[in-house]
Amino acid sequence: MVLVCSRTIMRRCDRPRKKNERRAILQRMTFNVAADAYDRFMGRYSTLLAPQMADFAGVAAGQRVVDVGCGPGALIGELVSRVGEASVSAADPSPPFVETARRRFPGVTVEEAPAEALPFADDAFDAALAQLVVHFMTDPIAGLREMMRVTRPDGVVVACVWDLAGGRAPLSLFWDAAREQDPGVVDESTFAGARQGHLRELFEAAGLHSVTQTDLSIDRQHASFDEWWEPYTGGVGPAGAYLAGLDPERQAELRERCRARLPEGAFTVTASAWAVRGVV
Repeated sequence: MVLVCSRTIMRRCDRPRKKNERRAILQRMTFNVAADAYDRFMGRYSTLLAPQMADFAGVAAGQRVVDVGCGPGALIGELVSRVGEASVSAADPSPPFVETARRRFPGVTVEEAPAEALPFADDAFDAALAQLVVHFMTDPIAGLREMMRVTRPDGVVVACVWDLAGGRAPLSLFWDAAREQDPGVVDESTFAGARQGHLRELFEAAGLHSVTQTDLSIDRQHASFDEWWEPYTGGVGPAGAYLAGLDPERQAELRERCRARLPEGAFTVTASAWAVRGVV
């Protein structure tokens, strides 16, 4: 099921509401979608990030790890390959994503829960990871503290967020075209952790120590513009919801603005995420 967010809400929801409330609204309205729609939209990039995330966290055999905001399981698959299904747990607030992750990884404990209320015991894991999740948490510091709670002393918490503010995200071209068409559009560049240094600030505010930051970079080849564009029509995330809220004429205009920014034929999207690691 795809839920559509109207353009009015996307452009103006932050006027009467606090930022934290706005993040919660966006998550409810744009991630209650079929898992295959997410896979085509963001999974094509997040799967490429997963090995780098696991490396940055130092995930290795013998550890117990948790994937917070796991989605349909892009990072779960990488974690399972390193430590086995029995040593991986995960949580996500989206019922379709949880159902899919459970089906794909039947030996992994996958719970339906937000980052701010993880249903796991204290000190249960050696590492807690959140890939492309912090900027959608209702309360990022509370979410990070929950990740700390379920991680043993001297264990690690690791998270990453696309560099949306710096224009280095897979979605940056789309949002550039949207702003050109509609200067009042509300995009994801102001979300938590999306600008340089902010994710690190959140880790330090949550109480993590020995905090370090790095860049994770991926390259994803697309066979054509249409192959790149089609997943945006599935209503996934703020970008998909924004597109769905436009009338057909404006959708077509935005599509052509994006097309003009890309070469004909095959092309490669290079994207970077801020990644931060802290010790409990």
